[in-house]
Amino acid sequence: MSTRFPAHVRVYRSRSGEAAVRSWCERELAACPGMRPLPRIEADGHGTRVHVLDGGRGVPVLVLPGAGLSSAALTGTARLLARDRTVILADLPGEPGLSCPHRPLGGRAAAYGAWLDALLPQVTDRPVVLLGHALGAAAVLSSLPSPLVDRLLLLNPAGLAAPVRDTGRLRATCAWRLSPGEDTSTRLLRAWGGPAGPGPLAEWMTLVGRHCRTGTVPGLLRGEEFRDWRGVPVTVATGSRDRVLSPALLRGAARRLLDTDVHVVAGAGHLVPHEAPEQVRDLLRRGGG
Repeated sequence: MSTRFPAHVRVYRSRSGEAAVRSWCERELAACPGMRPLPRIEADGHGTRVHVLDGGRGVPVLVLPGAGLSSAALTGTARLLARDRTVILADLPGEPGLSCPHRPLGGRAAAYGAWLDALLPQVTDRPVVLLGHALGAAAVLSSLPSPLVDRLLLLNPAGLAAPVRDTGRLRATCAWRLSPGEDTSTRLLRAWGGPAGPGPLAEWMTLVGRHCRTGTVPGLLRGEEFRDWRGVPVTVATGSRDRVLSPALLRGAARRLLDTDVHVVAGAGHLVPHEAPEQVRDLLRRGGG
């Protein structure tokens, strides 16, 4: 059954803003050697753009970005991971990027889980690692276990615990929303425990701040949204400096709900796929393929 995204809830504030964001994404993806787009996919009624970077002989990985992020911001990480395995990048519907711009009003995690259920058999015919970052991890946890899932790698995962309340992060978020620019975007990334200086990610966040409506990330997944992943290898990791979902916050939930510990990525914050791609590569290698 299709989980509809209400057509009037658009992530973009204007058509020109949508064009600016999509143009940035297309440029970054086109600049990545070997990256190829798949034809537009309809998954649970939501138009989805997927890109593939063919790689080594390891188990392929399907990468789902976090809220406010996109595949185009992960091309550097994809190039590194492709040394070991094929990398599949999918933009979540309702988030800035190249997929459908319509955002769900309620039941957001369940909507993304249904979307992933429909997407998976259209992008692979053999088992893959599902790598979800933040909101992408919540989508993974809300999807149905499948023979096409080899294992899970959840980075800074939303859904396991409620985010830390932090006044500094709130102030940085308000400043970024009111006046998106290099300075406020860099401050926001720093408040997440992320990169401390200007760079491509700050450029992306400035673009998002100017042209997109920000949404809320799901808190705790409800019982009916959280699927039974027993029997599937699961790795949970977060940054030692993550000020949104700290290692201490995630440990109890990961043990209780997924029967696993939390790997701590030293020196990283809430943006592990962007900050520590080498460590992400190591975590994938530890899974055995």
